[in-house]
Amino acid sequence: MVKIKIEKGIYLFKLEDILREKNISINKLMRDTNTDFKVIKRLMIGEIVRFDIFVIARLCEYLDCTITDIIEYVPSKNINNKKSNILLAT
Repeated sequence: MVKIKIEKGIYLFKLEDILREKNISINKLMRDTNTDFKVIKRLMIGEIVRFDIFVIARLCEYLDCTITDIIEYVPSKNINNKKSNILLAT
């Protein structure tokens, strides 16, 4: 899981964890969902500026999951209430 701190909270990017759990390679995901490698990689490492709802929908359909399984936003006020495995690096 990749944690990206933003002004009012954090984003958790969990695509890599899902692929590992389901034993799916990036190349297979790319081919089966007709999604560009760079787009998938950016979703894995948190280097995206905008969410493409069509890409997210394709990935959710293929992986049989929801958007929050791939990307989750945790507001600052909820970080302490979230499970202890969310630690922010400063």
